[in-house]
Amino acid sequence: MNLEKFNEVLLESVGVGLAVLEPKTFEIRFGNRRFLEWFPGTVGADVTLREVLPNLDYRRLEERLAKDRPFTAEMELKVKRRTVTLGIQITRMSDEDMSVLIVECQNISKIKELEYMIESYSKMVEKQNRTLQREKERVEKLLLNIMPKSVYEELKTFGVTTPQKYAAASVLMLDFVGFTDMAISDDPSGVITELNDIFTAFDRIAEQFGCERIKTIGDAYMAVSGLPEPTPDHAHNIAKVALLFVRYLERRNAGNAQQWRCRVGINSGTVIGSIVGIQKYVYDIFGPGVNLASRMEAQSDPMEITLCEDMYELIKHDFRFTDLGEMEVKGFGRKSLYRLDGTQEPLSMVP
Repeated sequence: MNLEKFNEVLLESVGVGLAVLEPKTFEIRFGNRRFLEWFPGTVGADVTLREVLPNLDYRRLEERLAKDRPFTAEMELKVKRRTVTLGIQITRMSDEDMSVLIVECQNISKIKELEYMIESYSKMVEKQNRTLQREKERVEKLLLNIMPKSVYEELKTFGVTTPQKYAAASVLMLDFVGFTDMAISDDPSGVITELNDIFTAFDRIAEQFGCERIKTIGDAYMAVSGLPEPTPDHAHNIAKVALLFVRYLERRNAGNAQQWRCRVGINSGTVIGSIVGIQKYVYDIFGPGVNLASRMEAQSDPMEITLCEDMYELIKHDFRFTDLGEMEVKGFGRKSLYRLDGTQEPLSMVP
């Protein structure tokens, strides 16, 4: 076999469609077997590339060729009832005697399918990652609603938390008067909606003074100052929060048919903070400081705040009080009780 015959066989056997064009008119002078399978009847019939591939960007093609740079494009072609994607490259080949354009066509359908699969998989993974991130943020938000951030960070890092004793903390206990009758009224859903609004406002007021809402049980609300981070002004902070709670309800009741009246007890003392439970856990506080605050709440009249001598000594110079005298407090003996009436200086409420 001579070299010319060998080159002819080689051109016909490759899997790439090859064609030779006249550089000025783009007339197709030669096409191998693969090229003619995709574009039959184009050789020897004075057919130009513009007729075979009318959708090519010929302006860009001529600009690329003028700079002796290859032109590349992709196109879809219908071949025997199936669609194939061709990658096309057109290059100018010149020597001393002649100049021609070489067209290379390659079936890249499998490559495009693979790219599509990779892109689809990437989008699916990205979507799953976004969903997981949203779920992570939602769970974190829920956990931060039931425990202080430092406790959550400890739980996230070590998987467990250590109960902590706080010698200087102040606790607020609040309960609504007649809530049971309100909840079974003709509009229970409306009552619960209003309760949610009130507790949301309470959370904002407590946050303003660096207090933590520990939990709500039905219509009861518990907040604390002085944990998990020690706060020198814990007693002052919880007293201000208690006054603003009552003031908020007074303003709300002034323009609302549904009247919300609360009893509030506050106290300073030792508390223990810890996560309770294994599967359904919650952060809670215990100790004599909590128990005495609960007793003070039970001693309060509607829309009043009661505290005993222990806390009174911490804040007596900055607030106004009414002396209620000595009373028997269950589990604590006789205590001097006081009603918290206000502050010596004006107290602003969260907008």
